[in-house]
Amino acid sequence: MKAIRVLLADDHDLVRAGFRALLKEMTGIEVVGEASNGREALEAIEKQRPDILLIDIMMPEMNGLDATARVVAKHPNTRVIILSMNATEEYVLQALRVGATGYLLKNIGPDELEKAIRDVAKGEAHFTPAIAKHVLAGFLKKVNTEATSLDRLTPRQREVLQLVAEGNTLKQIAKKLDISVKTAEMHRSELMGALDIHDTAGLVRYAIRMGVITADA
Repeated sequence: MKAIRVLLADDHDLVRAGFRALLKEMTGIEVVGEASNGREALEAIEKQRPDILLIDIMMPEMNGLDATARVVAKHPNTRVIILSMNATEEYVLQALRVGATGYLLKNIGPDELEKAIRDVAKGEAHFTPAIAKHVLAGFLKKVNTEATSLDRLTPRQREVLQLVAEGNTLKQIAKKLDISVKTAEMHRSELMGALDIHDTAGLVRYAIRMGVITADA
């Protein structure tokens, strides 16, 4: 039987090592690559074409939610399981909106991790039991009816938002995105216009409120 191919994406080496060690002990599951942020995960998926992307929700440069949206759009055969320490409504709702098939808390045991991977590999959804069934049902109803200001941003605007909020200068943003400084400035200006936020501090506060970065990022 063909092994389930998994790509790990988390910005903490120790966390990846822990998950890698757990998955190594599971029959029929193979770790085919690792990444430390969403951008690296997308590059690795292009090369490895995994069945499952196990990705942390909060990472530098490109977070797990934005990476998931791109994976779902470009690599539909790779299903995504979000990893998080947070089971609040906003995080779970955003994960559903961008197309994640699973959502796990990082304090789960090996048995649930294995079940989640096998369920998702079969095309089934798997969400951590900490998310009550009736609450999840409510989330699903909202997915197609609610649109936040974050949802209305383009993928590029979301990238720029995270990079600005993480403290990058226009020059640094231009280098990371392989664009000119002038183009980076244009994207930032369009972002501010779309959100009606016209200063960097405001963008940072917005990014924290919407879960794009953490307050201590």
